[in-house]
Amino acid sequence: MTEEIGPGGTGMQFSNIKVCKRCALRYDWRNSPSSSLKMTYCSSLCEQADLGFTVEALLKFKREIPAEGTTASSK
Repeated sequence: MTEEIGPGGTGMQFSNIKVCKRCALRYDWRNSPSSSLKMTYCSSLCEQADLGFTVEALLKFKREIPAEGTTASSK
């Protein structure tokens, strides 16, 4: 199904329309702000509400490495 819908020569195509896993809203996955889960969630708000975090935040997370000689029990 490659029929174009919408105005102009570059209208949306049915093959680009997905349904959000959380809110069931239809969206064009090419316009989804999440670069990681474009095919699953319509927005980062739905992604965070469903997962409890965003994949973007998880990818940017840097774990603190404790200094040598320091253990969790000595804190």
